[in-house]
Amino acid sequence: MASEFQRTKLQDMFNAFDVNGDGCLEEEDFAALASRWGRLPRVRADGELAARVEEVLLGWWQHLSQTVDTDNDGRIDMDDLLAMVDRLPTMQDAVAATADTVFDAVDENGDGRISRNEHQRLIDLWHGQGITTGDVFDRLDQDADGHLSRSEFAALWIQFWISDDPDEPGNYVCGPVAGHSLR
Repeated sequence: MASEFQRTKLQDMFNAFDVNGDGCLEEEDFAALASRWGRLPRVRADGELAARVEEVLLGWWQHLSQTVDTDNDGRIDMDDLLAMVDRLPTMQDAVAATADTVFDAVDENGDGRISRNEHQRLIDLWHGQGITTGDVFDRLDQDADGHLSRSEFAALWIQFWISDDPDEPGNYVCGPVAGHSLR
């Protein structure tokens, strides 16, 4: 069962995905998220990447609807999402594959690294609005080289979706978590 920390960290993501604010996620919400991602310069310029982004996002919708939509109404509430989170530790390859696509979409200049500015765009894009991040990037960039490599990002992404430990930096890859800070 998801902890209160997991609920808190994922609530902002849920709210950002829930385009019409009805308290449920539907396929249209994931399509809207894919459309938002499609506006990223690298995604817009690369048809193959655009197709991957759409496939990943709509694929997660399909997985959610098949796995946790127990009443088959085509709607996923926060408790359903958290039930899915409980299953993610057994799905690390799928989570890592998502990280790979997100990385490629956000790495605007294609240099194989996510800069502070690219990371900020990732956060703003997920949330659908500008988010003040404070020192989140500095905490994520544990080797202090000013960038996140593909492998660093994948590890952080997996932590975000799976970890229950507020001290793990990956929990903040999508921005600050209300009431929590990295130590």
